Amino acid sequence: MRLIRTFVVSLLAAFSFVVAMGVVATPASAQATRTWVSGVGDDANPCSRTAPCKTFAGAISKTATNGEINCLDSAGFGGVTITKSITIDCHTEHGGILSLNVNGVLVNSSTAKVTLRGLVINGAGGTTGNGIRILAASQVNIDDCIIEGFAGTTTNGRGVTIETATAGVRVTIQNSRFDNNNNFAIHSNPSAGGVTLDVTDSTIVGGGTTAVQLRQLTTAALDNVTIVNTPAGTAALTLELTTVTANVSNSLFANNGIGIFNGNGGSPTARLFNTVITGSTSQGLQINSGSVFSYGNNGIRGNAGNEAPTGAPTGTQ
Repeated sequence: MRLIRTFVVSLLAAFSFVVAMGVVATPASAQATRTWVSGVGDDANPCSRTAPCKTFAGAISKTATNGEINCLDSAGFGGVTITKSITIDCHTEHGGILSLNVNGVLVNSSTAKVTLRGLVINGAGGTTGNGIRILAASQVNIDDCIIEGFAGTTTNGRGVTIETATAGVRVTIQNSRFDNNNNFAIHSNPSAGGVTLDVTDSTIVGGGTTAVQLRQLTTAALDNVTIVNTPAGTAALTLELTTVTANVSNSLFANNGIGIFNGNGGSPTARLFNTVITGSTSQGLQINSGSVFSYGNNGIRGNAGNEAPTGAPTGTQ
């Protein structure tokens, strides 16, 4: 009888040890499909709704691939590096990223499908950072975001910069605003492969240089986009090199240095439909090379100077 009791006690002790170890180990290794951040959270928490994390960086390590991070309140949640498919959605409570001299969001995975929604990314005048920097991705969707205050030059000071090296990269920007980013609000310069860029229902204000620069291996569509107040000598839209095409529709480029600067090297192609270019202090259109085709329903008026469009597109132009 004593032997049986001893065996039972030993068995219960072993079972209790296993359960205890499981309780300890599970939170450290498990990743949730949905996590939360809050201004009063703590990154030591499991990032659940009742025990949220403090930062996006703290939450992403506890969020499964293809999962989602949500904001419980409006606060500053810090910059984040993304290396997997994920959604950061703060649509109902805007999520702040104050990124002084760092990148607000860095995307670096060639297979990642990333959605960023409801973010306010502020560079605070820093000179060595960008709002969203895409080094590698499959697809990046930027929706209802504000990106502002990046003051750098050369490879910094950009709102969104696309620097990928694989084919088939798709970047979509919609319902977003860019304010006073010094070195391009939107910049596409893939080193290889190719980028498809769609910008819709968005506004770009000010900055220190061209608002949208498309440089090589980029096919872009801009629809219902407003670009205003770029400085003298800079453009609302610049196209460079032969492998760049931009289709611009239902848009307004007003009070910029140049409306569209086409052909800073190579022979890029722009097509305009139902678009107004006005108030340019230098040129409405400046065509150094390549072609700017007009469908005949555009308003290119009230600029200090103009070059006529190349003509109406025909065939496959």
